[in-house]
Amino acid sequence: MADINLRKAKSIIRATLAKGQEMEMKPLSVVVLDAGGHVIAFEREDGASPGRFAIAHGKAYGAIMLGMAGSAQMARAEQQAYFMTAINGLYGGQVVPVPGGLLVKDKKGAVIGAVGVTGDTSDNDAAAGMAGIEAAGLTGES
Repeated sequence: MADINLRKAKSIIRATLAKGQEMEMKPLSVVVLDAGGHVIAFEREDGASPGRFAIAHGKAYGAIMLGMAGSAQMARAEQQAYFMTAINGLYGGQVVPVPGGLLVKDKKGAVIGAVGVTGDTSDNDAAAGMAGIEAAGLTGES
């Protein structure tokens, strides 16, 4: 399985932030995790609130640990709130089940990591993250 290295993670972050600026979003925070849920890189734009790391991490962490992107997690939470509550208990409250948590896949479709974006609306966060993933030559699932 391929990994996301630091250079690729920084590329994803740069392109995500550029998309956010292009779309005139509020200041974003972006984290990239490897396939094991470990942080590779994180950036918070000037003006982003200091608590954004935990939110970005929670979005990405939920995606990688559950193997489902934030939009699928949100749908699951709406249909089976008890399940997502139990999952969040298992993971120490670290899962934020909303759009903006994206799975990252290699060219063969294998999950190699996750990206978490926060700062604007969840849908805009996801759009910026997807642009960052695609700019890095990878495939995303939002």
